[in-house]
Amino acid sequence: MNNKTKLILVGLGIFQLIEASTVADSRPNIVFCIADDASYHHFSGNGCTWVNTPAFDKIGKEGIRFTNCYTPNAKSAPSRACILTGRNSWQLREAGNHITNFPSDIKVFTEVLSEVGYDVAYTGKGWAPGNPGMKNGVKRELTGTPYQKHRRTPPTSAMGTCDYATNFADFLKNKSENKPFFFWFGSVEPHRGYEYGSGIKNGNKNTNMIDKVPSFWPDNDTVRTDMLDYAYEIEYYDKQLGEIMHELEKNNLLDNTIVVVTSDNGMPFPRSKANQYEYSHHMPLVICWPEGIKGKGRIANDYVSFIDLAPTFLEVAGVNSQTSGMLPFAGKSLSPIFNRSDDRFVDEGWEEVLLGRERDDYGRPKNQGYPIRAIIRDGYLYIWNLKPDLLPAGNPETGYLDVDGSPTKSYILSMNRRGDSSYFKYSFSARPEEELYDLRRDLDCVENLAEEQRCQDLKNKLRKRLEERLLEQDDPRLLGGGDVFDNYRYDTENKWNFWERVISGEIKEPWKQTGWVTPTDYEQYE
Repeated sequence: MNNKTKLILVGLGIFQLIEASTVADSRPNIVFCIADDASYHHFSGNGCTWVNTPAFDKIGKEGIRFTNCYTPNAKSAPSRACILTGRNSWQLREAGNHITNFPSDIKVFTEVLSEVGYDVAYTGKGWAPGNPGMKNGVKRELTGTPYQKHRRTPPTSAMGTCDYATNFADFLKNKSENKPFFFWFGSVEPHRGYEYGSGIKNGNKNTNMIDKVPSFWPDNDTVRTDMLDYAYEIEYYDKQLGEIMHELEKNNLLDNTIVVVTSDNGMPFPRSKANQYEYSHHMPLVICWPEGIKGKGRIANDYVSFIDLAPTFLEVAGVNSQTSGMLPFAGKSLSPIFNRSDDRFVDEGWEEVLLGRERDDYGRPKNQGYPIRAIIRDGYLYIWNLKPDLLPAGNPETGYLDVDGSPTKSYILSMNRRGDSSYFKYSFSARPEEELYDLRRDLDCVENLAEEQRCQDLKNKLRKRLEERLLEQDDPRLLGGGDVFDNYRYDTENKWNFWERVISGEIKEPWKQTGWVTPTDYEQYE
């Protein structure tokens, strides 16, 4: 080979590098949209008549609407950790708790996407609440670069001021032209608090619109008004979702963008969020991707979990998860569901989901959580309460902190103080070790079948299956070291030994430290 030929080849090589750098990456963009505290049942596309969610509904009609999506943990930070890691919360050490420190050695999929050439950013709420820690001397951004500059005046004083869509538009202007992107839109709605009566005043709603109040709450105007305020905040989330979709359409990005819409956990009411029931864990999920999903308006009845999202995102990005540096996934990619032409189950792997809980909010002696493991299979929910001697909602003298403050909560507590425990028992009283519910006819999960003789074989079968799966996943609760979850530090030291500090009188007005529980919810220790 002469020198002239070498120069030509080198020149061609440089040209090819330049050309490659100017050709847009064909890998799909991903827009992940997550509400804060909205249950599956309260989106019009899922059959709700008193909440109107046209943007959510349209995305489902353009792609797939999932009818059986569940979060492994019905609390914000651990639920989001499951999404980011593809693992169940009992596999995540500190990240399995709420208000904690994220383990520095657990890698998340957004970091991998960034490493393989994606622009990664977010607006609103990312992974929270808690301390994400540091990486190379800089605060770790678990959901990418923050875009929070633009604010707007919301329709009520209780809603967040983040201008999600304008921040997204700002990101689109600043992102690399020829790189794919991942963007996390984290709404803070419908998280509490609410402006009481805003659903009626601003949302043109009335209490008669609600066809059914869950049987574990009293049916009165206070509770119905509270539900309508929640509905109004879901509709605000959906409005921002519509604006996000408009930005994608305006920039001709819809065809090769995967849009995923969901929520982190159930509604912030008693016996929902931070519990282990249908309203706690059953999540809305619609996904559209015109270039990558076969068919439109499909319904997927498979049991899918949030732990399936990370493997899905890495697969469509062309990443080998085994060499990504992430811990092995407990979930699996949703691509078989994207690619099939009908809505039958793909295999046995889609016929069950696991649920769990450790320490959510502080407020029990010795900083104990309320550990639970559960499984949903064949239309039944089996719950194993590992420490039934504890109170599920936290102790009364610390305001039952595992239930967000609300008019509904305060009303139920006031009924109990007047001697009527008919609703108190569902959310605040001690629970048996085992619970079993037939979700096909008891979505409220109020008829516990665990002690019925006719259900013993079923209960034992589900318990055995649950234990098998948890052992496969090295769950500390089954390996004899489960109390480690109670010893993990909080994100700040002022939350440590909260119960003891209240009892001793060191904390005079504990509601001022917690913020989301009303003063009347605190009751004397007995």
